Amino acid sequence: MTVAQIGIIVSIVVYLVGMLVIGFLASRRTNDVGDFYLGGRKLGPFVTAMSAEASDMSSYLLMGVPGLAYFSGIADAGWTAIGLAVGTYLNWLFTAKRLRTYTEKIDAITLPEYFKKRFKDKSNITLLIGAIAIIVFFVPYTASGFSACGKLFANLFGVNYQLAMIVSAIIIVGYTTTGGFLAASTTDFIQSIVMSIALLIVLFYGIHHAGGMGAVIENAQSLKGFLDMNATHNNVSDGADPYGFFNKITMFCWGLGYFGMPHILLRFMAISDPNKLKLSRRVASVWVVISLGVATFLGVVGRAMTQSGAIPSLLDLSDLTSASKAETLIVVLANEIAQHGFGFALIGGLIIAGILASTMSTADSQLIAASSAVSENIIQDVFKIKMSDTAAMLTARITLVIVGVLGVVIAWDPSSSVFNIVSFAWAGFGAVFGPAMIMSLFWKRVNTQGCIAGMLSGGIMVFVWKYGVRPLGGAWNLYELAPAFLVAIIFIVVVSLLTPAPSEAVQKDFDEVNAIVKGQKVASSEE
Repeated sequence: MTVAQIGIIVSIVVYLVGMLVIGFLASRRTNDVGDFYLGGRKLGPFVTAMSAEASDMSSYLLMGVPGLAYFSGIADAGWTAIGLAVGTYLNWLFTAKRLRTYTEKIDAITLPEYFKKRFKDKSNITLLIGAIAIIVFFVPYTASGFSACGKLFANLFGVNYQLAMIVSAIIIVGYTTTGGFLAASTTDFIQSIVMSIALLIVLFYGIHHAGGMGAVIENAQSLKGFLDMNATHNNVSDGADPYGFFNKITMFCWGLGYFGMPHILLRFMAISDPNKLKLSRRVASVWVVISLGVATFLGVVGRAMTQSGAIPSLLDLSDLTSASKAETLIVVLANEIAQHGFGFALIGGLIIAGILASTMSTADSQLIAASSAVSENIIQDVFKIKMSDTAAMLTARITLVIVGVLGVVIAWDPSSSVFNIVSFAWAGFGAVFGPAMIMSLFWKRVNTQGCIAGMLSGGIMVFVWKYGVRPLGGAWNLYELAPAFLVAIIFIVVVSLLTPAPSEAVQKDFDEVNAIVKGQKVASSEE
């Protein structure tokens, strides 16, 4: 084993042990199911902001986005980044405080439970649809994280991809099952810092070894369409392909997904003081803009390093239309840094820890949400199986392990693209929960039937558009989230208007939450 590999391993081991220790410490503050799933609504504003964004910016931040920019230029990655930045800000601005207030009033600790109690749905249909959607889309999302870890260690140490993926999954599942939501949120806060440091280190290292900023820009300009937000570079023809209006809408619409992301919405629900959400919004928005900008430019720098001979080409010569190999850019850079002595190897290990952080910060949150969907919502609420707190906690942890195993099975193929897996799951959540969340928070007339229609139509349209319509190409090659989101909104409005208005109790809850958010005094039921 080389000095570089030893240094990397030391950094990684220290980092992973730290995560497990945090999980253990958090477990001592996790007394019941409410703490396990929502941390007892004890999060501070900075932990709320950074854990939300770290859980959002999964492995696609350090691997997917730079890989996409390296592969075809800034258009795809850039429009995605713009959409994500806008979506992040609007989600914090419009959703956070209102959702936090609503869930506290109706005593909801999971997203499906929010919809059930928001509409006083005794049939539990909204809860069941929400729980199933979380399982269906979170399992592949979690798998993308495991896949990223497998690629990481396979490239670094030449170990078996599947073995590396399984070990990574065991660690993530380990600290999450121990400490639950508090462990996930606390580690995510730390991981967001590690991710930021990793991005900055590889960026400055890359610019230096590519020959300076001038050489980076000159190389990018020599690649047709590479620096053009209206075109992409074609690696087969070495020319530029037009990046039209529908392509931009496709990537920009990633921002719509934020309104339906359970692992992000849970952070809104968990902050201790809803009045501190403005601070959280500012911190989160600034971090997202900077991190996505750096990640995109890192792809440009990486391409210049290839041109200068600092790193080998990351294009798959057997398939020049695949960006999968390019996603290993930051791994290659970390390994290059580690070759300059033990001290640099420790820095390389820190970068690898950053990649792990980006993966783990999302996977742990997804595991928590999927676990709650099964043990809390389906087993106890739908099937009416009452359990003690001890039994409920045990069921939650067993469910979390099962979800982790399913994620490993899905990620078994090392050729799977992190970006593509995340893209589909993101669309699913955005379409199922996003429209229903917006309408339930801001429209008094929406009812149970409308919510059900919106959730079902949105989820179904994601599959129909991706596998039935989008393959037609041309103008139909639109990211499935956009049409699915629109269809869900239409169904919610039409069905709600065609069916009876919500009960007086439901409307009263809405009015009281609306008044609280606006800072008005609300009369108690005793007055």
